[in-house]
Amino acid sequence: MAQINELLDDSTRECIDNCHEAVKACAHCADECIGKGEEMTECLRLCRDVVTVASTCAQLCASGSQFNGDIAETCADVCEACADECEQHDHDHCQACVEPLRQCAESCRSMA
Repeated sequence: MAQINELLDDSTRECIDNCHEAVKACAHCADECIGKGEEMTECLRLCRDVVTVASTCAQLCASGSQFNGDIAETCADVCEACADECEQHDHDHCQACVEPLRQCAESCRSMA
């Protein structure tokens, strides 16, 4: 029986993988932002948005949904906004998010 990765084209696999990396980085960042003050509120919110949207994007890409292009576009927008926010903070957890978010945005744009 073929594995799912064998059934997907390279750009779809890359998008799914990058979405998962963005989810992991942002879930960690969001947890670390809790209790760090009001200046981290927007970072926390955007990281939570990435977790939600990128998870959904990965699922829709894997299933071949007719809506995966639409959600990929939204995912790219959310990832870019979150990367811009994370870049403004010196915390290691924020800085660790930037590259995975940029990669996710790029691969999602190619899916859109």
